Amino acid sequence: MSENAATGPRAVTALFPGGRLTAIPRKTARREQVLVHLSETLFERDRDYSEREVNDALLTVHDDFSALRRYLVIGGHLSRTRDGSSYRRGK
Repeated sequence: MSENAATGPRAVTALFPGGRLTAIPRKTARREQVLVHLSETLFERDRDYSEREVNDALLTVHDDFSALRRYLVIGGHLSRTRDGSSYRRGK
């Protein structure tokens, strides 16, 4: 069974020409694919990150790091402490 061109791994990487995300997808399913890709490529499991480290990592792919950070937390791809001082890769 082959992967659908619109949903496979190549489709996600196509959103990153030159290594940067051209736009945060509006469609929930497409955005979820991007968030999975970002969490798996930018953040290690079992490691805590400061907010600054998360922001710096996200800035390497898109200027709206705060929106990406928010989507990652809401989607469970990153968890954060109650005071927001520490983040950790989820899922």
